[in-house]
Amino acid sequence: MSHTEPPRSDAALADETEHIVAFWTELSLPGLFDVHTHFMPKNVMDKVWSYFDSAGPLTGSVWPISYRFAEEQRLEVIRGFGVRHFTSMIYPHKPAMAAWLNSWAADFAARTPDCLHTATFYPEDGATEYVEQALTSGARIFKSHIQVGNYSPNDPLLDGVWGALSDAQAPVVIHCGSGPAPGTHTGPDPIAALLQRFPELPLIIAHMGMPEYGDFLDLADRYRNVRLDTTMSFTDFSEASAPFPKHELPRLVDLQDRILFGSDYPNIPYPYLHALQAVRRLDLGDDWVRAVCWGNGAALFG
Repeated sequence: MSHTEPPRSDAALADETEHIVAFWTELSLPGLFDVHTHFMPKNVMDKVWSYFDSAGPLTGSVWPISYRFAEEQRLEVIRGFGVRHFTSMIYPHKPAMAAWLNSWAADFAARTPDCLHTATFYPEDGATEYVEQALTSGARIFKSHIQVGNYSPNDPLLDGVWGALSDAQAPVVIHCGSGPAPGTHTGPDPIAALLQRFPELPLIIAHMGMPEYGDFLDLADRYRNVRLDTTMSFTDFSEASAPFPKHELPRLVDLQDRILFGSDYPNIPYPYLHALQAVRRLDLGDDWVRAVCWGNGAALFG
């Protein structure tokens, strides 16, 4: 347990669990579908946590990890919340890392049937081959982190990757917005250029494209396979630095069937319950909340 946050007490977790279960029960849902959760090899997760602890340049602020538990306990907690399906968002920050992460994630999915088999990639020789291999072995969802990986989505080394993912209609959760700190290749323009070349590509824009919300909603309007996830959006934490524009709220209703709940569990600086409450307090109606927190994910992944 890091010095940055006290251990969550059993009583606090039990209370939170009760409130989360009440949240989806009152909506008559079978549970929650969370498309943006992180399970990684222990040495990688430890490095991620130490980066957050140091308030690294890509976070820019103090970022306590709310669910800093061993893997088994993290699984127990999220299942207790009623999350029926989740992901193991993995991402490389350098070459010769993605294939190894994919191997770990395939094993994790095999022993964790409620986790969607997740995979990733990096612009490097052999990327198309290991992505095709991941698809053959059953990968259902991919992760691309433009900010941490510091690569252009239009790198020619990725052309075969995007082609394979588009052909397979395998969704890619892509962190491409310029929050919490801009990167060399973040922002809507590189993604607009990518979609011009691969218009059927099923992208899930992480964090609603924060802070360039409107621009990414424009891309969802233009391309039918572009979706967005709510990860960290609308929460007090994000609203303080990158508030979602109130005038864009009607567009969220128009795109009701293409917005998916995501949490960033366990690496969030507030309780999981708050992420759900943040979606609810937009006041867009119970049907909207049902679609976002369950229906859209269930429809996309069958």
